[in-house]
Amino acid sequence: MAARKGDNPGTTSAYVALLRGINVGGNNMLPMKDLAAMFTKAGANDVRTYIQSGNVVFRVEREVSGRIPIAVAKAIAARTQLRIPIVMRSAAELRRIVQNNPYVQRGVDTDELHVVFLAAEPGEAAARALDPKRSTTDEFIVRGADIYLHCPNGYGRSKLSNAYFDAKLATVSTVRNWRTVLKLLELSGG
Repeated sequence: MAARKGDNPGTTSAYVALLRGINVGGNNMLPMKDLAAMFTKAGANDVRTYIQSGNVVFRVEREVSGRIPIAVAKAIAARTQLRIPIVMRSAAELRRIVQNNPYVQRGVDTDELHVVFLAAEPGEAAARALDPKRSTTDEFIVRGADIYLHCPNGYGRSKLSNAYFDAKLATVSTVRNWRTVLKLLELSGG
């Protein structure tokens, strides 16, 4: 993320890094204290992790924020030989995601909600080409680089997987349940 017009150089902002595929089902294990140290070494400040599934909250100058996931991914690969995708959102972006969840606005049970965070915003044609009937009980709404999911029977039973969205949208995705999204917003100060 580049500095925005009017930003003061040296001013830090809060970010959330969402790593996909670590510490899931006993695979790709990486202790959170080691992950936090990798973020610190990459230049992040006030680094905190949340649960064991690769959620990192930190502060960094906006003009260098885009370098953090690249440096951390390289550090993880050097240590573990794993290629772990990292998707980032600023605290302000996370706040907008929370405020604009159409399912919350409709009063849907929040235990049934998830957000798919995409590394890049898909083109309109690709987003429209997603099959709304792929997972019969589940719904999704694409908004920018995020997809809101409503999975009444649980995300584990849904056919709306990372692999599906990655293939159809030609990007990388990672999913968090609504409770985790809210906690990350709280931790980021957003």
